[in-house]
Amino acid sequence: MFHFTAAKNALRRKKLHEKTLEQTSAQISQIEQQIYSIEAANINQETLNAMKNAGKAMKEIHGGMTIDQVDKTMDELREQQQLGEEIANAITSAPLGEQIDEGELEDELEGLEQEAMDERMLKTGTVPVSSELVGAPRVPTSAGKLSALFVVCDEFGVLMVFCLVTSKKVQEDDEEEELRKLQAEMAM
Repeated sequence: MFHFTAAKNALRRKKLHEKTLEQTSAQISQIEQQIYSIEAANINQETLNAMKNAGKAMKEIHGGMTIDQVDKTMDELREQQQLGEEIANAITSAPLGEQIDEGELEDELEGLEQEAMDERMLKTGTVPVSSELVGAPRVPTSAGKLSALFVVCDEFGVLMVFCLVTSKKVQEDDEEEELRKLQAEMAM
């Protein structure tokens, strides 16, 4: 029987501990719920305070500013920007001095190019090739005789052909001169 009483007491203590455990768990749950509520209220309070401070700061920043003042300022900025663009356009589009004739410029450029080409031709020198031009049309005898043909390449590799044609009269004069020299030599 002793065991029975001891077991009964142990069972009673167990039930009592279980009931105490339930009550303690319920209290802990309520305390945790209160802590969460306090934290939420604290967060709400801090949020509200931050919003109030932001509102005060915005009032200080905006001061006496009104939408009309902002519109006026923006209009002034737009006017100044437009004025700046007009000034820049006036500076860049207005020609200084007299207009230059494009045709005159082109003529002058062509003249300079021709002078440069003439100068290059004079500096290239000549190379005698032959006394006859092969494959070219013959010069009529009345015009004279082809006495020399020169081929010249300029610095750009452009081939230029020059032929020296002496007139029949010049040729006859040269022949007569040679004949006189021969006669003078023979007479000596």
